Amino acid sequence: MADERDIERALVITAHPDDVDFGAAGTVATWTDAGIDVAYCIVTDGDAGGHDRSVSRQEMRETRHAEQTAAAKHVGVSELHWLGYPDGRLESTLDLRRDISRVIREVRPQRVVCPSPIRNFERIYASHPDHLAAGEASICAVYPDARNPFAHPELLVDGLEPWTVDEVWVMATATSNVYVDTTDVIDRKLEALLSHVSQHQDPSMLDGLIRDWGAMVAQAAGYPQGHYAEGFQRVATT
Repeated sequence: MADERDIERALVITAHPDDVDFGAAGTVATWTDAGIDVAYCIVTDGDAGGHDRSVSRQEMRETRHAEQTAAAKHVGVSELHWLGYPDGRLESTLDLRRDISRVIREVRPQRVVCPSPIRNFERIYASHPDHLAAGEASICAVYPDARNPFAHPELLVDGLEPWTVDEVWVMATATSNVYVDTTDVIDRKLEALLSHVSQHQDPSMLDGLIRDWGAMVAQAAGYPQGHYAEGFQRVATT
């Protein structure tokens, strides 16, 4: 595992806009506050999201780009990489592995956060097929693709040298082994989530939902009552 003091850059890879804000925005805020540079890689444009059928899918893409950009600012992130894959039709292909590897080689993170590639039957909403595909492709990009000079040789042609990620933090797993206390940044997590206006039919429910969820994770982590937390499965990749 990487020593926390050695983490200078982190990359969060998600399937959709707002995935990071549900799963890791509090953690991201604590990292950026500590001086870690955090970048996002959003695999799809989120064009299958929303509830209003009168909104064109192109308009939804533009809306979701704007909403995720605004949400990122609340937790100290300004670097967003959009891969532009179609929402709801994501597969873990070699092309996707190459495109994620490209971002890894550009950002050069010591830590990657990504969705779980394993379906969680206790939290089915976390196991959207796009999440599973993005998680699988992310893990494959971390090992072996991004570090292997002979994988995706077109990346070398573009001047992108191999990069080895030290560790992966997997979101929404059944067994977390690392926790981040997000008590001091819970309001910023909520502000990030509320930035996704097009996705919330009843935004008034978010506050209670997120606080209850964060309190449950904090209890599992052994934090004192009144604290909030986010949990991950931390995986060594070196």
